[in-house]
Amino acid sequence: MRFHVLTLFPEMIDSGLNTSITGRAIKNGLIELDSVNIRDYTKEKHGKVDDYPYGGGAGMVMQAEPVYLSYKAVEDKIIKEGRKKPRVIYTTPQGRVFNQEIARELSEEEDLVFLCGHYEGIDERALELVVTDNISIGDYVLTGGELPAMVMIDAISRLVKGVLNNDDSAKYESFTDNLLEYPQYTRPEQYMGKSVPKVLLSGDHKKVDKWRYEESLKRTKQRRPDLLEEKNEDSTVTE
Repeated sequence: MRFHVLTLFPEMIDSGLNTSITGRAIKNGLIELDSVNIRDYTKEKHGKVDDYPYGGGAGMVMQAEPVYLSYKAVEDKIIKEGRKKPRVIYTTPQGRVFNQEIARELSEEEDLVFLCGHYEGIDERALELVVTDNISIGDYVLTGGELPAMVMIDAISRLVKGVLNNDDSAKYESFTDNLLEYPQYTRPEQYMGKSVPKVLLSGDHKKVDKWRYEESLKRTKQRRPDLLEEKNEDSTVTE
């Protein structure tokens, strides 16, 4: 799987994702990361890519042309290599909120392009020309789109076959079947007066699975009851 990130700060993307699990996946060729500097596609002096907004107002707006040209360079390369036109994700608080279901959906793509905005945003004409998906990571505002892009790439990468040492890990993490993950324990059996639950030491896999499901359900009820409401709504729709 190939991730292409259109950004004013490619070094931020490279340093953030070339570590840990994603870094290992890149090194092993399981995913590819292409950080594209939007400034390379401006015709303005000194790499200028922003200007004052029409109609007035505070701040600056990223110009349409360098954004469009940087995307076209990526698209042309993808098409030339025989792959389909990519989905383009604009990281914006105006988009649908990213979740595990969206991560699974996007993990099926060959190529994904992430467009990272800055300042007061991007000229709307560029967005209309290139963007296919507007996605947010939450109802708050960040300095730029790089952190949301990295969050999504990390979550999506974990679902690509072979990225995790144990592919079963992705099946049983939080938000699987709209439940939070059950508590985890490791050695020693006793720590600061607290013990590992006896069922986990029993060797009875059926009992362990039952305990884990019950704990996931309990934790979800306590911490994220909204997930259970969504689960019930989905069940009603499909029945």
